[in-house]
Amino acid sequence: MTRYGTLFGIGVGPGDPELITLKAVNRLKQVDVVFAAASTKNEASLAQSIAAPHLREGVTVIRLDFPMTRDEAVLASAWRKNADIVAGQLALGKDAAFLTLGDPLTYSTFGYLLRTLNGLLSQIPVQVIPGVTSYQAAAAFTGRVLAESGENLAVVSGVAEEAELERILSAADSAVILKAYRNMPTIRRVLAKLGLADSAVFVTRLGHEGEEVITGLNNVPDKPSYFSLLLVRRGA
Repeated sequence: MTRYGTLFGIGVGPGDPELITLKAVNRLKQVDVVFAAASTKNEASLAQSIAAPHLREGVTVIRLDFPMTRDEAVLASAWRKNADIVAGQLALGKDAAFLTLGDPLTYSTFGYLLRTLNGLLSQIPVQVIPGVTSYQAAAAFTGRVLAESGENLAVVSGVAEEAELERILSAADSAVILKAYRNMPTIRRVLAKLGLADSAVFVTRLGHEGEEVITGLNNVPDKPSYFSLLLVRRGA
């Protein structure tokens, strides 16, 4: 009977290597293999560079390429290919870490990979180690309260259609708009309609070169960096 290694989904946080949890660091020092997810457009894995100070010397690092596309057939093929690679290492009894920016279960490739992997080897042991999200780091950096008392907090994808964005944001006391790089003109239009544009805080490339914080949307570019988000709060 095959003894499968454990797969650890590890969130490495938003960019600062010091924002990795102690539990994540301890697991990274113990695993046999580290899987580093990266866009096919990038030469290096950002998650790997963040985790690098905490990796065990000589540990095997395997890059997994994920295409930046919405073509479901292309994505499914990539997930299956990468799941096969991960399954091969686990079948050898090796414990492995899959690195992901922020948190493994919040807008992460880990969720897609895990579903695909479960279709191949449903018996593999999996442990998820949560990570600090980009919006938690952005709130801390700007001193912006996310929610308190009876307020609700919405975590919204900027990829959502305009009507859906307006519906959610009109009902939220406070909101975080992730993936703001995809649809900024629409986001700007919705926030202006709801009277939230001037107080919105735009945070881009937090913890990386080119870090910037802008209050109000007048000076926010229509096509910001991939690592961009908005903090929105009524009465701010």
